Amino acid sequence: MLGAKRCELQIVNDAEIEKNITEDVAVVVLTHVNYKSGKLHDIERITHLAHEKGALVIWDLAHSTGALSLEIDKWNVDFAVGCGYKYLNGGPGSPAFIYAATCHHKAISQPLTGWMGHSQPFAFSKQYQPASGVKQFLSGTPGILSMSVLDAAMDVYGGVDLHQVRDKSISLSELFLALANEKQELSSLILSSPTESADRGSQLAFSHPQAFEISQALIDKGIVVDFRSPDILRFGFAPLYVSHCDIYKAVEVLAKIVSEEIYLNQKYGMRKKVT
Repeated sequence: MLGAKRCELQIVNDAEIEKNITEDVAVVVLTHVNYKSGKLHDIERITHLAHEKGALVIWDLAHSTGALSLEIDKWNVDFAVGCGYKYLNGGPGSPAFIYAATCHHKAISQPLTGWMGHSQPFAFSKQYQPASGVKQFLSGTPGILSMSVLDAAMDVYGGVDLHQVRDKSISLSELFLALANEKQELSSLILSSPTESADRGSQLAFSHPQAFEISQALIDKGIVVDFRSPDILRFGFAPLYVSHCDIYKAVEVLAKIVSEEIYLNQKYGMRKKVT
């Protein structure tokens, strides 16, 4: 654009985030819980630091919504995005969400114009007039079937204290770690998540050369986990329905798969589009 200032995208490591938030930064974009390692960033601290330097902040809450207590208004977060298919239990294809602080509503602009983002969608006027505030981001008609599933899933959260949800999340992950550490046969799995529960989200990640094959063997045995390239085996703990008994079973099955090298079965090495 003629006359526009040149912008540069800079990607930094976790350890370098704070020192790179300077007066030259316009927008800080971060994920609250790292999808691979589970590392938990301090939203309040980083947001405050960014504002001191004159920068806006956009947070990705995909791996924290529904598992951690979030007070983004209190923390003065500018913008946030997230999904409904993880801890909110909306299932595949569940609607995503966007958050914009009220103080930004007059300035935000949605580049994708759509019927539901109109100020009066049933006026059928010739000129497009976007809705005010965050409503303008409803650019199209929502997927009603997906919305209904998410609506039912959200009912489960009625009256639930998210601090208690977080407490159970920590209890589940700490039990998993304690049991895994007791298994000598699992010593080849190296913890890639922070060791302190306060520094991670509701997941544990382990590195292993055959992480993909182990993940497929676990899934085949009824323990649903994730693989993340190149060598991460990820266990997610959904506090609302995962029990401590499930943790005992998962560790026992994992130990058997590793100790007996069941994962070396050729069928577990076949890569599909979704891993």
